[in-house]
Amino acid sequence: MVQVGEQLWAPTPERIERARMTQYLRWLKTERGLEFADYEALWRWSTTDLDAFWQSCWDFFGIEASTPATAVLGKRTMPGAEWFPGATLNYARHMLRHERPDATAVLHLNERQGLQAISWEELAGKVRIVATQLRKLGVQRGDRVCAYIVNVPEALIAMLATTSIGAIWSSCGPDFGTPGVLDRFAQLEPVVFLHVDGYQYGGKPFDRRGEVEKILARLTTVKHVIQLPYLDPAAPRRLTPGTIFWNELLDHAPVSRADFHYEEVPFMHPLWILFSSGTTGLPKPIMHSHGGILIEQLKHVAFNFDMHAGQRIFFFTTTGWMMWNFLVSSLLSNVTPVLFDGNPAWPDGDLLWKMVQDSKANLFGASPTYQAILEKNGIVPKNKFDLSSLESVTLAGSPVTPECQAWFHNNVKQDAWISPGCGGTDICSGFVAGVVTLPQYAGEIQARCLGVAVHVIGENGDYVVDEVGEMVVTQPMPSMPIGFFNDAGDVRYTETYFSDFPGQWRQGDFYRINARGGCFVLGRSDATLNRFGIRIGTSEIYRTIVLVPGVEDGVVVNLDLPGGKFFMPMFVKLADGVVLDEALTRAINDKLRSEYTPRHVPDKIYQVPLVPYTISGKRMEVPVRRILQGVPAAKAANRDAMANAAALDWFIEYQRTQTDYKM
Repeated sequence: MVQVGEQLWAPTPERIERARMTQYLRWLKTERGLEFADYEALWRWSTTDLDAFWQSCWDFFGIEASTPATAVLGKRTMPGAEWFPGATLNYARHMLRHERPDATAVLHLNERQGLQAISWEELAGKVRIVATQLRKLGVQRGDRVCAYIVNVPEALIAMLATTSIGAIWSSCGPDFGTPGVLDRFAQLEPVVFLHVDGYQYGGKPFDRRGEVEKILARLTTVKHVIQLPYLDPAAPRRLTPGTIFWNELLDHAPVSRADFHYEEVPFMHPLWILFSSGTTGLPKPIMHSHGGILIEQLKHVAFNFDMHAGQRIFFFTTTGWMMWNFLVSSLLSNVTPVLFDGNPAWPDGDLLWKMVQDSKANLFGASPTYQAILEKNGIVPKNKFDLSSLESVTLAGSPVTPECQAWFHNNVKQDAWISPGCGGTDICSGFVAGVVTLPQYAGEIQARCLGVAVHVIGENGDYVVDEVGEMVVTQPMPSMPIGFFNDAGDVRYTETYFSDFPGQWRQGDFYRINARGGCFVLGRSDATLNRFGIRIGTSEIYRTIVLVPGVEDGVVVNLDLPGGKFFMPMFVKLADGVVLDEALTRAINDKLRSEYTPRHVPDKIYQVPLVPYTISGKRMEVPVRRILQGVPAAKAANRDAMANAAALDWFIEYQRTQTDYKM
């Protein structure tokens, strides 16, 4: 068994020499006269001299403004920080400045079509045509364009066309049901609705035209409907009399680079709107800015992914998850994203590794959940595919165990950089992530990202090292939201992030940061277990129970009872044919006790058919706890935000019938 803190990997001198981080350090020395003893010293400078650090990023990455900024930071308050006041720019223009002949911009594949390429000239040309047509339809700066669309190049083209004219983009996948779509898009009052007719997943077609008709009946602000016939391109059907087919939108004369006018907008002008998972209420419409995403994505792709121009990057994602926005933003760095639409396990469980081989991807983004599926099915990618192009694997989506990291070394590529990270939809980036010039230790995220002032607040309110506490960000970041859409006075925005620690951003995660700067994400703070006054991260429990033969997954919550008492049940999903008996219960408890402490042992263990997850792959600990506390299921959880809505049914029935903790 891999031990936490065991060194799993170290960069070679050659890897350090060519790293983007090394290039940046040399640039700082030459252009700014700055030298740093180590990464930790560099991080401290980046989070204490914000003006100097973010100006250095602006200059190092060659950001262009049509009118110059008067400062790096106007106002420094959180919330309310004002970044690069006076500067006007455009996110799409910065992306398409890489347009050039005979160069690949995007690679894409789906269940019906093999790997294909789109050139920079084709991508940019289609963006200019679509943007021009949107203008002719009357779409103006600040209008919302919403898309119900799969992860295909047309989604990227539509997003860039929308943002190039100063309109605001928002998207979700067609796997969302009507209530889930309306919970999101009805808040935005869109003027344009782009949709597919359906999609294919796991070889099965899913016609969504009926859902689209229900959605359009409620989105009364929509003036123009654009349909991409994706499921049935041979026989498309207009859902409204004025529906415009995608090929009709493109069937216009080319627009040259010289003739196209980008809408230059203030640095903090809204770019797109992402949504929180909405597991316990209406999803929050999170607005990010042109400039904030631009500078943050350039920084993160270079310094935390170590990606170079012309390299290729893949993350499995849908258009309803921030990783789609993150993935396509790699184009800002002249890095080629690989887009995939479909079931990653169909027709074979190793499909994505064939994609890595065929696309010659350099970085592969995965989740611990995906790794668990591979391991369960006995898939060893290195034995079947040529993975010589692969240099890095980035792990995100949930806390990463040492065993998960070690699996990639042993089964994918021994000398690859296996780098966990943690961020969020909230900033559309990472708070803590990999740094290729540092060693990688088991169970650790290597470091806090440059410019991100992450600290841990202990129980006494002080910043602590090597203790579990609440993660906060103490200085503003350019990619923090500029607010929530239609949130007068930023009331909901302030309450979400700044109400617990005024002036500091609270992410809602429990962290531990060790003396060398290694970071550990221990689960959501609102789902943290408090046993006899000791706070326990749920990720420690999940990491341990799956090591017990027969246990596949689980969820654990802690319920406060009258009189200062509590009850901590754990619910486990077992392998087919396995039954939770006394011997297995004892094995689970013994493993938790030996690996951690007696406090980690639950009061009772139950077998469940499914563990509830959100669409983005997060365990729904808080909704489970609320249901067990008697909150009506409709208020405790939004089923439309779930990957497996039926998973809640067991917990609802359990709460109704059990007496274990009802006094």
